[in-house]
Amino acid sequence: MHKILKYILIALSLIGAVLWFQLPSADMPASEAVNSTSMNLMFIITYILLGIAIVFSLAFALKNLFTTPENLKKALFTLGGLLLVVAISYGLASGTDVDLNEMANKGIPTTESTVKTIGMGLNVFFILTAIAVVLLIIPGIKKMFSK
Repeated sequence: MHKILKYILIALSLIGAVLWFQLPSADMPASEAVNSTSMNLMFIITYILLGIAIVFSLAFALKNLFTTPENLKKALFTLGGLLLVVAISYGLASGTDVDLNEMANKGIPTTESTVKTIGMGLNVFFILTAIAVVLLIIPGIKKMFSK
């Protein structure tokens, strides 16, 4: 497996090097450069490598998660905490923060549920940021008063 992967990576590297030298020059207009075959092929190679990396990362993470019961328990506890934060954030979001008619006049059609979802996302961000800041400050305060 290791040798096969090594040869595949070498082949992709050589293809990428050849495509690099076939990229359009800087003098070419951007509208023409976007349609370059070599650029499209480089993007395809990038997407393939990104997909492979994501699949292997998830596979090994899930394998590690399900082989150790303690890790699974911690992951489920964390996921439950995240779902609790999302539920609280959804409850705090009102959906009436924006004048929908004014948004429609500006050419941005939106609904109350869209505004509520955006508000929920912002609330999740604020709550998680506050939790992170508190978790960074508490150990420092404990260390300051322990000596």
